[in-house]
Amino acid sequence: MQEIELDQIICPDLGDLPDDLSEYMNEDYLLKTVDTEVLFGDPWWNCEEELNNCSDVSIPTELPRPDTHQQRQQNKLPAKTNDKRKRPRVPRSQRCTDENTPRPKRQRAAGRPKTTEAQAEAQAEPTVTQCSGTGSDSSPAATAGLSTTPPRIVHLHPSIQFITIPDTPQYQVVQTLRLSPPVIRFPLSNTATTPTYILVPAASPPCKRQVPPLSPVDGAVAPIQMSSSPPGSLSDTASKAMSPPCASPLSPSHESTCKESPLPPSPTVLDIPQVVKEYIQEAKAHMSQTCQEMETGLSLNSHYVDVQVSQREILRSGKSTNKLLDKELVIMGHTDRQKSLLGQSQIFEGSNGDKPKRYILLLGNAGMGKTTLIKKLCLDWSRDCIPQFDFIFLLDGKALTLTDPAFSLQTLLLNLSSFAPSCMDPEAVYTQIFAAPKRVLIIFDGFAELRDYETLLQTQEKDLVTSLQKDSKAQIYTVRQLYSAILQRVLLPGCTLLLSTRPRGTASQLLRRTDSLLEVCGFTSTNVETYLSQYFTDPAVRASALDCLKNCSYPHLLCWNPGLCRLVCLVLEQSNGLEVLPKTLTGLCHQVLRLIIEKDSKSIHSHAEPQTQISVQSVEETQTQISSSSQMKKYPKNTRTKSSAEVRTRSRTQRARGAKIQEEEEVDGEDIKSVGGEVDRTEERELLSQLSALAWEGVKTNSSILPTGRTISTKLKAFGHRTGLFLSYQLRTRQVVSSGEKEGGGREDREETGGGEKAQKMGKRGRTDNANTETGDKHILLWANPFIQSYLAGVHLSLSRNASDRTFLQTLPFQLVPKGRRRIQREELELTQQFVVGLLFHNRTELQRLHSCTETVFRDVVVGKQALVTKHIEGLSLGDLSPAQVLEACHYVYEASFTHGDGSRDSGNTQLVAHLAANLPEVLTFHGVPLNPADVFAVQNVLERGGAEGRSFCLDLEDSGIHISGLRALVGLSNINTYRACIADAITLWEQLEQSGEESLLQGAVSKFKIHPLKATQVCHIEHLAKMVNIHMHKRLSDSFSQSHSILAEGVPAVNELHKLEFELGPENGPLALPKLWELLPGLHNLQHLDLENSKIGDKGAEKLADALVSLCFLEILNLSQNCIGDEGVKKLSTTLRDLPKLHCLSLYSNVISDEGAESLAAVLPHMASLTDLDVKYNKLTDVGAHSLGVSLRNCKRMKTLRMWNQCIPYGVFERLQLQDSRILWH
Repeated sequence: MQEIELDQIICPDLGDLPDDLSEYMNEDYLLKTVDTEVLFGDPWWNCEEELNNCSDVSIPTELPRPDTHQQRQQNKLPAKTNDKRKRPRVPRSQRCTDENTPRPKRQRAAGRPKTTEAQAEAQAEPTVTQCSGTGSDSSPAATAGLSTTPPRIVHLHPSIQFITIPDTPQYQVVQTLRLSPPVIRFPLSNTATTPTYILVPAASPPCKRQVPPLSPVDGAVAPIQMSSSPPGSLSDTASKAMSPPCASPLSPSHESTCKESPLPPSPTVLDIPQVVKEYIQEAKAHMSQTCQEMETGLSLNSHYVDVQVSQREILRSGKSTNKLLDKELVIMGHTDRQKSLLGQSQIFEGSNGDKPKRYILLLGNAGMGKTTLIKKLCLDWSRDCIPQFDFIFLLDGKALTLTDPAFSLQTLLLNLSSFAPSCMDPEAVYTQIFAAPKRVLIIFDGFAELRDYETLLQTQEKDLVTSLQKDSKAQIYTVRQLYSAILQRVLLPGCTLLLSTRPRGTASQLLRRTDSLLEVCGFTSTNVETYLSQYFTDPAVRASALDCLKNCSYPHLLCWNPGLCRLVCLVLEQSNGLEVLPKTLTGLCHQVLRLIIEKDSKSIHSHAEPQTQISVQSVEETQTQISSSSQMKKYPKNTRTKSSAEVRTRSRTQRARGAKIQEEEEVDGEDIKSVGGEVDRTEERELLSQLSALAWEGVKTNSSILPTGRTISTKLKAFGHRTGLFLSYQLRTRQVVSSGEKEGGGREDREETGGGEKAQKMGKRGRTDNANTETGDKHILLWANPFIQSYLAGVHLSLSRNASDRTFLQTLPFQLVPKGRRRIQREELELTQQFVVGLLFHNRTELQRLHSCTETVFRDVVVGKQALVTKHIEGLSLGDLSPAQVLEACHYVYEASFTHGDGSRDSGNTQLVAHLAANLPEVLTFHGVPLNPADVFAVQNVLERGGAEGRSFCLDLEDSGIHISGLRALVGLSNINTYRACIADAITLWEQLEQSGEESLLQGAVSKFKIHPLKATQVCHIEHLAKMVNIHMHKRLSDSFSQSHSILAEGVPAVNELHKLEFELGPENGPLALPKLWELLPGLHNLQHLDLENSKIGDKGAEKLADALVSLCFLEILNLSQNCIGDEGVKKLSTTLRDLPKLHCLSLYSNVISDEGAESLAAVLPHMASLTDLDVKYNKLTDVGAHSLGVSLRNCKRMKTLRMWNQCIPYGVFERLQLQDSRILWH
């Protein structure tokens, strides 16, 4: 057996172990070397009762805290000066007597500490490793958090026995309790050799354990004390040599036997140095403070509403690599979406025990709360609610504006990332990040488009990749290169990535890497009430706001978007009990902007009034002093002898004169105030005009960042900050502190500053900002709210004289593009177009503050652009519009019709909605277009107007994700003849109507519902159909009702009218849904067309299908192509197919049918009187099978075509068969 030298913390140097240990076990020796208080106070010596009560469960090693006997350890335990050299032996007498002599402490070994978690794993799952002659590199000071704590004595339970082997110096220790470490060097004095011992954990006995006696057993004497490591300081050698539990003691020769069947090794978790632990705790404390603020006056602790996240899937088709992501996403129904909701703790977990998700894409439109959710995740991590990560770094897309090649991965993570505190030892932190990348979470936020990620995922040059992999600490890279390397897994390949973006644009590169697609769901009605209850703390105000919101349908539905809900609350808060909220999105944003400007004006005047009063007071005091001095000069001292009457007369005269002067001053003040008001209003209009132009530039480039190349006046910046329209985002570009003093700025320089309270805080941080400017930090101005930015852009297009008619026409919706080019409609542009239409038909009086031109010019501009919009929309061919464009048109005419009009009926606002309702197609489809509550309201408005005009519609709402409440609103319209929707949502609606007792609405909802033709592309489609067929068969909605419902006396009309079913799940998902399909098919009595192509049903599935086909008496077309059906399957099918009286088309194309199967088909063909077309191409027929079918064809007078070519049939044979019967075709 090889000798292993261990850490002194584990192995105190007590000399070499002699053959006979009895002389060391007497009372005198023990009293000299053992502290009885420590010995008998240790839990290991007082665990007899616990041992007697335990069974198979291993007893954990509970070691006392390191600080309880710190002074005693310093006096009693020696220190080791060198890891890899043996200590010189010291006479026992000297070691025993010189107990109080302090020993020199061993210096700390960098990078070698072990965490308590690693020790616990090592204790729980010990393994056996081959012993080597190298010593341990561990030291007592190398433990995390115990850098200066001296070693201490840890006692072992007496159940650990020492066995003496007299012929060799190799000894073996049998451990009856599972204790770590398993390799211990225990030398004693006066011995010739230095043996090494292996502690072998004994297997847990089925009965209660017995504490071994303390007296020697069979001549072997066990020392009472051995040295071990304190909690969290397990030595490397010991952790590598942990042995599995064995039933009997093993000698060194049996080591290989143990290694053949070890326990599964625990995952290696690197120790975290104390300085890194301190940085993590500082980062958590810093993040806990900086992530609290949602917006001005709102914090996560008091105002956050737990927004739900749903798991999304995509249609992975090999040919559609460049399709838009929003087109590739599978749109689930409302019922299925509720089942796919995830809690925030499940975002990083794998489903059904799968591996954790490492590449997560978080989707959500503007205002849905992606950034707020990310802040909440960071806050949860700071509170130790996400323990799987040691580090979280938030990388913002705005940092891409830094183009200088002056960054490294270290500076990117520790300096440039959001919420990062100052780091005192970046080298140690960076080393730990690279050592354990799986415990690192990197979040990318602030990317408005998928295109930004797609650009970063383009392949980099090989030299750059090699340089990054070789030296990522070199500060020679741009932020874009580092972002790209992280996203492409060149750097930190094992870390977890969370990417937030909007679901617009192509995502071919991103989808190849993503293993989890998540979408932020909007507010439910309950969430809206919760948000309002947290926003309004006064109960009376809260109740009034809730009542006002519930009475206004459209604003209430807009609150589905958390960002718009915030704007609605702002209007409710500052509108002083406004009874009616704005009815449109344009009116809402206009009201918000008006309130913001009024609040800013009041704050400016409130600051100006005290200064005016002070100046007036100072003027009056000066005048009083002047008059007093003049009186003193005019009247000498003897004037005091004048009568009191004269004094009173003069006082009255002075008062009258003062009153007259005061009146004159008030008049002058009013004149000055009116002139100042006009100046302020003119300046305000000019600032709004400049803001509108900036907003339009951002919308054109699809960016919320204000253009850096354009000079923005200081006055405009100040106005934007005061009103909260701008945010200032600071990019800290200076270097990280490597050592010494903490860096200036610290936490405060990472905060965003905006309007309101944030702008006031900027003054308090003046010194920090000045210091940051000196160190080269970069500030970026950006729009605080995407809706206000789009609204101001609409103001520029609709009201500004600088926007020409040509530019205006090019920005209108539904523009024709050259053939072959795809025009991607961005969210900001669509909002801007919506605001343009709403503003042009808005009350002109309310728009006075938004323009700087004269009344006549303003009227001419608005009237001219109104005419352009009306002509453009009326000239559209609505039948040629896509479903998404029809939805946009509904929004445009709603904004024009219900934005506060000017009272004139000839303005065109009602003309647009009438035109749209009159020209919509009768079959109105929104298939594949997500419909949120506000979308449903806009569509409902147009449909109601069409009903007033005598029009009726058939709605297709499949794959729209419409909420149940929206489905109910549309289905309840009297001019809706039929509707299609998700089957599960329709059933949910029926159940709700049945529970509420609305029989008439239930009757209409059931009778109007249609599912023909049905194309099943997801497994859930078949599951939903099976549920509806079950309702159809049992004639009741739920199993809780024993009697059938009167409305369902004849079953579900949609099931009776289902004539075509296409099973298009493919070979991967098809087999998952086939069992449900076999169950529901007998209930589809009127089915005429069944398409099961490429579903991999095989012979077993063909047998199941044959049993189900017995009930399908009206089946006319059966497609079983590409299903791996062989001869056995054809035999089962043949007996059923002959009994289908109306089957006229049968396809068995591209299966595995051979001559035997062809014989079965040939036998039944003459009995299939209605069959006209048979396709058996590309099977395994030879000339024998082809000849059999050809002979049988002669007896089938109604057969029109027989296709049976394949490569196994000789060309000459097939040609001869064709000459005999022209109905045999090649293709």
